[in-house]
Amino acid sequence: MPHVQTVLGPVEPARLGRVLSHEHLLCLAPGPGLGQDPVDLAVAALRGLAAYGVDTVVDLSPYGDAGRDADGANVELLREVARRSGLHIIAGTATYRAEFSPAWVRAAGVAELTRRFVADATRGIGGTGVRAGILGEQPTGLDEVTAHEETGLRAAARAHHQTGLAINTHTTHGTMALEQLAILDQEGVPRDRVVLGHLDNHPELDYVRRVLDTGVNIAFDSVGKQCWDLRTPPPARTPPDGEYRKRALHQADLTRADRLARLVDEGYAEQILLSQDLTGSQSYLNPTTHGQWGYRYLPAVFTGMLTERGVGEAQLTAMLRTNPVRLLTVDG
Repeated sequence: MPHVQTVLGPVEPARLGRVLSHEHLLCLAPGPGLGQDPVDLAVAALRGLAAYGVDTVVDLSPYGDAGRDADGANVELLREVARRSGLHIIAGTATYRAEFSPAWVRAAGVAELTRRFVADATRGIGGTGVRAGILGEQPTGLDEVTAHEETGLRAAARAHHQTGLAINTHTTHGTMALEQLAILDQEGVPRDRVVLGHLDNHPELDYVRRVLDTGVNIAFDSVGKQCWDLRTPPPARTPPDGEYRKRALHQADLTRADRLARLVDEGYAEQILLSQDLTGSQSYLNPTTHGQWGYRYLPAVFTGMLTERGVGEAQLTAMLRTNPVRLLTVDG
């Protein structure tokens, strides 16, 4: 039977409402070690979504990053979030960029990672019994695809063939999307089972159109993240006291809404998914969006911006429900 694999078990696709397709539910504290219970934070943050028709959240945290621990065992906490919030929670499985990955991931080859992803989908992540419902977010870096990142993409592709799960990627600022797709094409992954993430952060709309014209799905999944820091590993040496430079970016939601409305008007709504990629460490940079509204920002505020730009209810339903449910559904 076709189903969506949630952390509490399989669910009929028809039971799902609107979906936030790329979030990190155990990464809502502004920093580790602050004594804040991650389940309490997640349940509180999810409160109120049902009023906007959102009843499903996909957690795309990879091993060792974005709230997922190195062996994945704390994915068990997502079950408690689902029980207490009353929402459908789907857990992804993935590795991340090398500088944020645990040692076992950095040492693993394609075959080992493939076995891990398949086990996560069929037996459970980290021995918890919580089965993955999607493969992702599988990343590439800024303007490059490293050997480590290619290993992860190929492993996800091969796990797709054994499990039927869709693949959701991370592009750094929208770059390397076509290069990701070329690798997945080599592995024989159908383009309609792939979501290339963070294309809303690419500065050139024509590039986004080129990606869409391949037939693949994309995500505008940084809604509300108007300012963010480029994540880099800690410096190898302690810098001297005083000011230092860091890289940061800005993408106004007005720009994001303008571009998305144009793409919808051009007929691409059936290939686009929406989400916020909300994390506690970045919320302070966005006090009027994530900082004020949390998860409610997308359905309460951003959809209104789209409506003002001529996006209709049917197109919103496609991007917030039909498309993500289609990607999350597996047969058998």
